[in-house]
Amino acid sequence: MLAVMFGIAGVMKATQPKDELAARLPWAEDFSAGTVRLIGVAELAGALGLTLPALTGIAPILTPPAALTHARRREPSAIAFNAVLFVLAAFVAWARLGPYGF
Repeated sequence: MLAVMFGIAGVMKATQPKDELAARLPWAEDFSAGTVRLIGVAELAGALGLTLPALTGIAPILTPPAALTHARRREPSAIAFNAVLFVLAAFVAWARLGPYGF
């Protein structure tokens, strides 16, 4: 589910015009179109990073870091959403690397 969320967000940011994104994602207005696309590509990489290591058995220790842009912009709803994604990512990491790792 976490990889799906990263994938959807990544495709949206990597393919849609910045003006359309800024209507739904106010933070996008503060960044260049290239930076927004780069964030989208990074999110797509995060989605792949969550799925491919487990599927291939190659470097399963890799996990993507989180950004703090929303805290700086004082966007509590975005922070809450990202906190949920962080908890899901932490659970995935624990499940893969913890006592029940696979």
